[in-house]
Amino acid sequence: MATQATAQRGFSFLRIAISLQTLTIFVQAVSAGLLLTSSYGQTLHSAGARVMYGASLLYVLAAVLAWKPGGGSPRPVWHASGFLVLASVQVVLGIAHVPSVHLPLGVLMFGLSLLALTRR
Repeated sequence: MATQATAQRGFSFLRIAISLQTLTIFVQAVSAGLLLTSSYGQTLHSAGARVMYGASLLYVLAAVLAWKPGGGSPRPVWHASGFLVLASVQVVLGIAHVPSVHLPLGVLMFGLSLLALTRR
């Protein structure tokens, strides 16, 4: 009974982490539009990148916590870790100003995050 309660708590924390990640990626898309049209867009996009990366780290933490104590599948840990790698590449590409790869990767990340959210 305790294992099921722990797994349920981990499951909801995992869902919250994925939701936060998906939301931050969407906000990054909005701030990217502001980046092109306003003077403060760069500041918002830069701050949003840090928040998005933090949300990706939280997703990894939530996946590990849902897996270890609850005895669930390690698959979400692999998904979260892969997403953290994509987020790292995204940050590097953004700093290097490579929009030809940065923008499509952002769209891919949003789609993958939305897919992970619907599967939870």
